[in-house]
Amino acid sequence: MSAGVLHSDGLTRCPWPKQDPLYVAYHDEEWGVPEWDDRALYEKLMLDGFQAGLSWITILRKRENFRRAFNGFDPEKIARYPKRKIEQLMQDVGIVRNRAKIEGAVTSARAWLKIMDSGPGFSEVLWKHVGGKPIDHKLNSRSQTPTESDESRAMSKELLSHGFKFVGPTIVYAFMQAVGMVNDHLVTCHRHGPCAKLSKHK
Repeated sequence: MSAGVLHSDGLTRCPWPKQDPLYVAYHDEEWGVPEWDDRALYEKLMLDGFQAGLSWITILRKRENFRRAFNGFDPEKIARYPKRKIEQLMQDVGIVRNRAKIEGAVTSARAWLKIMDSGPGFSEVLWKHVGGKPIDHKLNSRSQTPTESDESRAMSKELLSHGFKFVGPTIVYAFMQAVGMVNDHLVTCHRHGPCAKLSKHK
């Protein structure tokens, strides 16, 4: 199925959340909404990294557990995690227990701190790749949705150069969709128009 889906509440949505209430709420309230906050962008990028090889709904169902386990995704705290904290996280059944991804979140937190200490901030580093405003792809079907783009490849390359982990072009593109750097809601979706109106930095 590639076209928008009409739900029982009378609203047409992108097909991917299906009928899952948690997924529908995420689609309606978060996905595609431009995010400018430096810390929130770090959190969403890390969660997309944990998603690699899994479905997003799996991560979404564990998101509150992740937030609890990772100190609210506070990079300053995560950057200082000792080895014993890594081992503790590896025993936490509420999150994805992948050592490379857990250690990658710590390494990425340190990279985030360096960016925050040396320049205009994490948000500016990311948003410059889309010219500071969302790209609206005006998609008519799901089959038109890219899995990566020139922008995601460039962003991936820069993040890797700073030392971030699990930030390949496909992961970065999914992140860009989530934080509204691209508006990939189908044009028939009830969220396409409202997200398009959120294109200016507050």
